[in-house]
Amino acid sequence: MAHTTGPEPTLKQGLAAGTTIGAGILLLVIGVLSILQGISAVASDDLLVVGYDYIYKLNTTGWGWIHIVLGIIEVIVAIGLLRGTAWGRTAALVLAALSIVENFLWIPYYPAWSILIIALDVVVIWAISTYKPATA
Repeated sequence: MAHTTGPEPTLKQGLAAGTTIGAGILLLVIGVLSILQGISAVASDDLLVVGYDYIYKLNTTGWGWIHIVLGIIEVIVAIGLLRGTAWGRTAALVLAALSIVENFLWIPYYPAWSILIIALDVVVIWAISTYKPATA
């Protein structure tokens, strides 16, 4: 049997296409939750406490604004990703990577949440980077 290189969808591509839609929805949810988390940090600056030996010193108000700004951008990019735009895919990859770094630095303040968001960002990156839409 000859090997064909046509645009036949494979199971992996079908799964990646479905998870790309899921990635857009996940990015949208991550963005909204990031905004809410940022508002919580800004509104109640003494809500979260971190030990004295944390090297990345920034008060929770500063972290709150970082979460709000990144969350707004994530929501906008998620909408672009769900619409299938090329800029949405590229920006979603960049934002998911930035979100991983942001949540890594946020671990001392809220460890369980940060690890969960990092794992979701990895799924977003995988889904977007493995999906290759068929070209006409």
